[in-house]
Amino acid sequence: MPPVPANSAAGMGLAEAITHELAFLSEAHSGSTLERRLTICREALAAGRPGPLTAAELTWAGRIAWRNHARCIGRLYWRSLTVRDHRHLDTPEQLYGSLLEHLELAQGEGNVRSHLTVFAPAEHPGAPAPRIWNHQLCAYAGYRHADGTLLGDPKNIALTTRACELGWRQPSTPGPFDLLPWIIAGRDGRPQLFALPPGLVREVRLRHPSLPWFEGLGLRWYAVPVVSDMRLHAAGTDYPAAPFNGWYMGTEIGARNLADADRYNLLPRVAEMLGLDCRNPRSLWKDRALLELNAAVLHSYELEGVKLVDHHTASAEFMKFCALEKSAGREVSARWDWIVPPLSPATTPVFHTPMQERASTPDFLTQSAAY
Repeated sequence: MPPVPANSAAGMGLAEAITHELAFLSEAHSGSTLERRLTICREALAAGRPGPLTAAELTWAGRIAWRNHARCIGRLYWRSLTVRDHRHLDTPEQLYGSLLEHLELAQGEGNVRSHLTVFAPAEHPGAPAPRIWNHQLCAYAGYRHADGTLLGDPKNIALTTRACELGWRQPSTPGPFDLLPWIIAGRDGRPQLFALPPGLVREVRLRHPSLPWFEGLGLRWYAVPVVSDMRLHAAGTDYPAAPFNGWYMGTEIGARNLADADRYNLLPRVAEMLGLDCRNPRSLWKDRALLELNAAVLHSYELEGVKLVDHHTASAEFMKFCALEKSAGREVSARWDWIVPPLSPATTPVFHTPMQERASTPDFLTQSAAY
């Protein structure tokens, strides 16, 4: 077989495949013969086919992708990731059935477990592959009324609109927490709509440990964040449908999803209920409302037995992860604006830690929106 030019697309994939296989052999202590595995990868990539990873290698790739991912603070537990090799599935109906299983496994009766499900890649570079249109498997609809007012999650207005165009019937009385259906496309790129079975998504009703009125706000959030629109990149191959989950850090819900002005924007409402002066920022009404909102999230998830980590514990665990990586001779890739918690950041050790994002493989990467 003639050599593959180093600057060609196949050559770049080959270089990644070689790096991947060497790392796999050194870290996972595979009994595979190095030259045999590299020859197989060379032949597949040179022919424009996906890197033919074994199931064990795919598991390694998924775990290392989590370890490499610069935006995740919870990487201390990267070795615990369960990888489901579903590369033989490529139709919307097949993906739907697998996603139902993924969510049930991840929710784990509240003891949230990390899972990655990998579906079929493109058969050759540039060819279509299965895609999941939803950003997360669990998400709430967003509605923009004719008068410009918003209901639900503004982040999901576009996806809600597409779901309606595909035949989704929103509730007769839309609410702020209407779960969206899944939109899945197969190799032909044509989206299909799939309803969620009643009771599939576990949700947590938000209550406050010392403010009885808080429950009357009618707030809730789902138990598990399953990111479903990123691609797994490993051994020169993209897997556009590769949903994965960890568990929530409380501030993701209490300081971003429910508090951001372009999301649920609940700080003014909570501050009003607290009787705070919202006319002057020096009253620190936003800070006080933010604290109570986050206290409610932590209290509620613990009360219902759903796994969730607070930002102080997560920060300490990230520092331990960094120490372990340093002892293993690896540099940690991290984005400061993603790692540092949005609540009381200066009280956490990560706030004072220099960080740098580095290109790596395997990794989870963003891809253009499907809609």
